Amino acid sequence: MPAWLYILRLESGQLYAGSTTDLDRRIEEHYSGHACRTTKIDPPVELVYSEGWATFADARRREAQIKRWSRSKKEALVSGDLAKLKELAK
Repeated sequence: MPAWLYILRLESGQLYAGSTTDLDRRIEEHYSGHACRTTKIDPPVELVYSEGWATFADARRREAQIKRWSRSKKEALVSGDLAKLKELAK
């Protein structure tokens, strides 16, 4: 079953990573305040990044990886700056 890793920018400027098998539904849940405590308290302002994966397990592994990253590394991913992302990975 296809799945997605996604990153939302929240009102505070923070980046929130998540994964789902239905991207449109999950994003709507975040915008309506029904997805999780984090986005209920600090609502999303935009979907800034998504990646498609073959399985939900793959998307969850990627989510866990990204959640361990620094903010600057996440920002490099979101902006598509692969050179900076590589540099930060060292």
